[in-house]
Amino acid sequence: MIVGMCRLDLRLPENGSLKGKRQVLQSMIAHIRKGFNVSVAEVDHQDSWQQATLGIVAVSTASDYVHGLLTGVVQMVERGQWDVEVLTYEIEII
Repeated sequence: MIVGMCRLDLRLPENGSLKGKRQVLQSMIAHIRKGFNVSVAEVDHQDSWQQATLGIVAVSTASDYVHGLLTGVVQMVERGQWDVEVLTYEIEII
C-alpha cells in the first residue's frame, strides 16, 4: 500500500472575511474530491482570512500513480477558477 500526502499552502489575496474564505475553499475542495477521488481537509490557518493550508491524501498500489495524482491536484488549483495563489506545496510518498 502506497500513501501519498500533499501539503498545499495557499494565499487568498482578494478575500476579506472567513465566510468568503470558506466559500472559496468549499468549492475548491468539492472540485478536487470529484475530479481526483482523494481526501482533502483544511489543516492549518483556519482563523486567517487570506491564508489556508490544505492536506490532500491518496492511497494506491503504485507510487508513480499517487505522485502523478497529487501533482495533478496542484496543477488544477494553480490554473483553476478560484482567486488563490499557490505559495508552496510538498508531496510525500510513504
